[in-house]
Amino acid sequence: MTTGAGIVLVGAGLAGVRTAEQLRRAGHSGPITMLGAEVHPPYDRPPLSKEVLRGDRTAADVVLQDTAFFADNQVELRTGVRAIGVDTEKRLVSLENGPAVPYEELVIATGLVPRQLPAAAGLAGLHVLRTVDHSLRIRESVGSGPALIVGAGFIGCEVAASLRALSVPVTIVDPLPAPLAGAVGETIGRLVARLHVEAGVDLRCGVGVAEILDDGAGRVSGVKLSDGTEIAAHLIVSGIGSRPAVEWLAGSAIEVANGITCDERGRTSADGVWALGDVAAWFRPALGKHVRVEHWTNAGEQASVVASDIVGGDQPTRPPVVPYFWSDQYGLKIQALGDIDPSEEVRVLTDDGRRFLAVYVNDGRITGAVGCGRAGQLMKLRPLIARQAALSEIPQ
Repeated sequence: MTTGAGIVLVGAGLAGVRTAEQLRRAGHSGPITMLGAEVHPPYDRPPLSKEVLRGDRTAADVVLQDTAFFADNQVELRTGVRAIGVDTEKRLVSLENGPAVPYEELVIATGLVPRQLPAAAGLAGLHVLRTVDHSLRIRESVGSGPALIVGAGFIGCEVAASLRALSVPVTIVDPLPAPLAGAVGETIGRLVARLHVEAGVDLRCGVGVAEILDDGAGRVSGVKLSDGTEIAAHLIVSGIGSRPAVEWLAGSAIEVANGITCDERGRTSADGVWALGDVAAWFRPALGKHVRVEHWTNAGEQASVVASDIVGGDQPTRPPVVPYFWSDQYGLKIQALGDIDPSEEVRVLTDDGRRFLAVYVNDGRITGAVGCGRAGQLMKLRPLIARQAALSEIPQ
């Protein structure tokens, strides 16, 4: 172990910041170094597709902690520093520029990398959304003409809602039969689809993009769909998903599959190395498999577990946590509880044509729920989902 090296956090996003907070709260008094590839201080990502994109908040408004926090807690924040490798025997993190950083304990929270549309590399007007710079560039492009969103997942739907709020004509294209179908299933997806159609979105589901069209001068001009239809667009946002940021770990002793493979408390295959957040696949004993969760609340929950174990406290068993995530679209909050399996039976409990509440059922047991504009009713289902209660136990 490298004496005096302390704890190194690779990744200066929510998971990294929450880990630093929890380490100090748990009593760790040694050095903490946080390495962030972006030049910006750590910031919150959910507002990027909403308030920041609409111009309601600035980049400064979504910073997770001000400079005083890092100074007061003696956390050395190094931004614009990209990690490119790990030597787990010597306990060194290699950097793209500069000397390697030694560590006693290493926490990896590098998050995700958005997938690009491969056929359109280098064309102006083509965007992804993961960073604050991505959000600001999309915002700067508003007004140049109609927008097209490729992919009707959470990012695609939120971007569409934000652009409609700015009166931008929007088309969404997705090969699945309904928005969010891959995440929450077709039944809920069709309920969400109504919000977009009501807002004036040209929703094209069940069809894919065959070709990105350009104007001959290096800028996108639209797309040709798999059904032969052409759609004009001066702004195209790719929302076709993301992949774990793990390429820099190639050749290391850290096992990687669908993200970084961890036990149920965030330990990786390498001694003294932990991982959490979007990049980490923690083992879930209840499910008997490794699960990678890409949700905001998960980062804080995992940070408390990792920090506790690093400090060496009582190491309490991680309490059962009902997974939770949300999405804001058209002034409504879509919320989900539980391990959502799109293939499970869905029972719609209430639906007024805009707001709804539905549960997922497996063998008569409640495994999850999704609500839109039904926060109070949804949260009452949390204890039932936690113990997978019988469907008959739902209050009438």
